[in-house]
Amino acid sequence: MSFITILKQADIFYELTNTQLELVASICSEKYYQAGDLVFEENTPGTELYVIANGEVEIVVNPALVGKKDNETSMFTIATLRRGQSFGEVSLVDEGVRSAGARCSAPETHLISIPRDKLMLLCDTYPQLGYRLMRNLAADLAMKIRHTDLQVREQLTWQPNR
Repeated sequence: MSFITILKQADIFYELTNTQLELVASICSEKYYQAGDLVFEENTPGTELYVIANGEVEIVVNPALVGKKDNETSMFTIATLRRGQSFGEVSLVDEGVRSAGARCSAPETHLISIPRDKLMLLCDTYPQLGYRLMRNLAADLAMKIRHTDLQVREQLTWQPNR
């Protein structure tokens, strides 16, 4: 499967022309993981955006990092992503540390990696590409924030009193 075919499946590349997709594809690389493999840890520097070509990735947070003492070693899954979905975009936007970790949950997970510095150079060089990508990125992040907000509300509403 070509990079362009995979990129076309990702919402963040919606309405990019074939030429724009070819430019993005030219800076992509492939990475392969097995179930249980960590793609990146929470609170580490982020320099890449990922698109899932095949497999499944869990976005996880460590409750111990916010002071929760019980089950310190267990990670809490906040989202499960599949083919065509992207992750790692938050640190792409603000150059901060990763707000969550990413762990593969399916065997033979195939990811497309897009380096931040090269993608930002493309956006600067081709403003129309940059505008479309940033618009799509904002919409994708808004959807993910809304999903996480619902999870938080469910936890607060349905959690038994202690």
